[in-house]
Amino acid sequence: MTQTNTPSQDVQDMVAQADTGARNPSGIPGRILWFVPLCWSLFQLWYASPLPFIFDFAVLNDTEARSIHLAFAIFLAFTAYPALTHSPRDHVPVIDWILALAGSFSAAYIYIFYADLAGRAGAPTTFDIVTASMGMLLLLEATRRALGPPLMIVAAVFLTYTFAGPYMPDVIAHKGASLNKAMSHLWLTTEGVFGVALGVSTSFVFLFVLFGAMLERAGAGAYFIKVAFSLLGHMRGGPAKAAVVASGLSGLVSGSSIANVVTTGTFTIPLMKRVGFPGTKAGAVEVAASTNGQLTPPIMGAAAFLMVEYVGISYVEVIKAALLPALISYVALLYIVHLEACKAGMTGLPRRVKPSLVNSLLSFTGTIVGLCVISAIVYYGVGWTKDVFGAAATPIVTVLLLLVYIGLVSISAKYQEHAGMAIDEELTEVPESGPTIKSGLHFLLPIVVLVWCLTVERFSPGLSAFWATVFMIFILITQRPLLALMSKQGTISEEVKKGFVDLAESLVSGARNMIGIGVATAAAGTVVGVVTLTGIGLVMTDFVEFISGGSVILMLLFTAVISLVLGMGLPTTANYIVVSTLMAPVIVTLGAAHGLIIPLIAVHLFVFYFGILADDTPPVGLAAFAAAAIAKSDPIRTGIQGFTYDIRTAILPFMFIFNTQLLMIGIDTWWHLALTVISAVLAMLIFSAATQGWWFTRNKWWETVLLLLLTFSFFRPGFWWDMIYPAQELHPGTEITQMAERLHTGESLKLRVSGETLEGDFVEKTVRLPFDERAKTGQDRIDSMGLMLNQVDNKMIVDMVEFGSPAETSGIDFDWEIQSIIVDADRPMKEWVFVPALLLLIGLGFNQKRRARQEGIGA
Repeated sequence: MTQTNTPSQDVQDMVAQADTGARNPSGIPGRILWFVPLCWSLFQLWYASPLPFIFDFAVLNDTEARSIHLAFAIFLAFTAYPALTHSPRDHVPVIDWILALAGSFSAAYIYIFYADLAGRAGAPTTFDIVTASMGMLLLLEATRRALGPPLMIVAAVFLTYTFAGPYMPDVIAHKGASLNKAMSHLWLTTEGVFGVALGVSTSFVFLFVLFGAMLERAGAGAYFIKVAFSLLGHMRGGPAKAAVVASGLSGLVSGSSIANVVTTGTFTIPLMKRVGFPGTKAGAVEVAASTNGQLTPPIMGAAAFLMVEYVGISYVEVIKAALLPALISYVALLYIVHLEACKAGMTGLPRRVKPSLVNSLLSFTGTIVGLCVISAIVYYGVGWTKDVFGAAATPIVTVLLLLVYIGLVSISAKYQEHAGMAIDEELTEVPESGPTIKSGLHFLLPIVVLVWCLTVERFSPGLSAFWATVFMIFILITQRPLLALMSKQGTISEEVKKGFVDLAESLVSGARNMIGIGVATAAAGTVVGVVTLTGIGLVMTDFVEFISGGSVILMLLFTAVISLVLGMGLPTTANYIVVSTLMAPVIVTLGAAHGLIIPLIAVHLFVFYFGILADDTPPVGLAAFAAAAIAKSDPIRTGIQGFTYDIRTAILPFMFIFNTQLLMIGIDTWWHLALTVISAVLAMLIFSAATQGWWFTRNKWWETVLLLLLTFSFFRPGFWWDMIYPAQELHPGTEITQMAERLHTGESLKLRVSGETLEGDFVEKTVRLPFDERAKTGQDRIDSMGLMLNQVDNKMIVDMVEFGSPAETSGIDFDWEIQSIIVDADRPMKEWVFVPALLLLIGLGFNQKRRARQEGIGA
């Protein structure tokens, strides 16, 4: 249906090696390697659907489903990925078949013998331990094949630590574990390999990856690239700006940096070079855009779903927190590209038809307004139908959706010459935006269905992805025949056949894209299991506090470096699991000890961001190697240049740790939201101008320093405001009842507490305790927090802590002292700092504009 430019063979091989497996045998082995992924996708669709419960057939619990999921992943890891670089790729050796079957049997062992294992929990047989040990070794080898040695080495180091605990240095020593205990814990329970990470891969990630594969097969990937080019290609450095937008849109449907690079870079990098970008910078722009594709909700690799489980908040809350940083990051990259184009005096590609301003506005706004009207009709129409029709609302909405789909396909049919137009390095002019946008509007409907299910229906991510995927299946089968019917081109029977081929191939490619994620989450689960088995998580707190000297900034820098180093070889998902398991609790604990309450979601996003940045960090960044292969540039220089563009992303995590409004936390009104978004975007644009050394003209050194200072002021206005107006007031602990009574519904009580832990260590920290909304008096609110207090002299002592209460969850224990109640001070809003900062920025801009005119530089 759509024409695309084919990536060079070496780039295709790189993607296959990284994402889908480099083997492509013929004959019966080839059919097996096609049929097994197909079965995997069908199994995942069955498991995610309501059908098992409707028919009361093949109903699986979470553990059984994880077992089957890993069995498929290990089987395909051994058959699709060669053992070594010189191993055969046109056939599968006998030894690999044996290893694949043995590995999948070990993974499926929990499913096959589920009842028996449940009956002898904690008392494994010799065969159980042999199978678990074999499975662990084969999982490590499968991980090495699919993802390279780094993750395998990390998992092996943690396994070694399990057994070598008594021989370790005192600071990290533990009593050790026997083979029986370790293998039973890691393989036969849900604490290790079959834990939360693999559960997320099974329940959520597979369906989102499959959904993305189907969108790509339907032609949505090519459509997004064309739309980006049609809107931005004529601007200064237009192909580079189009690459940024196209990669961001690809990030909606892909969780792989290297796949993003190849999907969009094959077209954009040669075009960037043609308008004046050197090969290194063209590749670097694509790398920076593609790695940041993983920041883009709703998929974010697999990390969004892992955060749901690890942080204990809803998927919608994760997306809400991740949305603004992703937007800021992409806006800044667009601006960096613009500054590079200005520095080099570049132009864009010529337009085929130069529209008038009125035509441009009508075409662009007409499309946007049309989509908004459709969205509004659907949104408010569905709400109305639910009230009036009750249970019949769903069928009515389904019929409306189908009518909208047919209407949009009929519009697309009129512009099929634009859908078929290739975007490649031979492109000489920018395609017309109006017809290009209209050539594939129906591709937006599955995303609308997905977002609707997540945000309005509040379905689980797995069920939301299932219904979006069902709609994608319908599109794959019907769009070709409908387009043939409406455009009167081609035979309908032939197009129906092609539609079913597209469906089958997307099911296979979606499953093959999941091989690496499946084994990565299982191998990373080993690390999580070792942490829970050995208690190294508690040791890490003391260790990190010692090396950071208690400084939160140093602790965050230490965490960032760990994430970058591990991320050079680990896929983002595995890196996130390992580092967040070890470091997230440590940062929260040490932050509280120093009076800084850091939301857990902020710490997890911090780790995730630096894991992503490792994708273009030399010497290992695969995304940089892929981009360099397309750009015919040096991969190390391309990676370094890409990392300099990504510095803007590196400062964001530090900013949202100290200013959680960037994560939409603590924002009360639309006005406050608008102010936060505008100031954050402005801060990032200023930072981009500072790091590029160019705004309207080349910066002088003092201008760069001033721009960096202004960046900090817009990102964290409270830093300066706290010097003028103290942010908090301290009240003695004895006033806790009066302070609790003054709180508004939805607020929480912030306390400074201290006392001895069960281990005999003295702890002092800041906690925030919510109260039951039904509690009205101060005492009732304290009771709902789980605290029973007793005043002794001038001290407020904790007599008892209710089990499972907010107080117990925050780590407060009996005999602790409530030292003080911390109350936000009544002061002018900190955003007043923006006024002098903005005046300084305007003055600096006028000065640069004046110099630019003198130097004859165009804007």
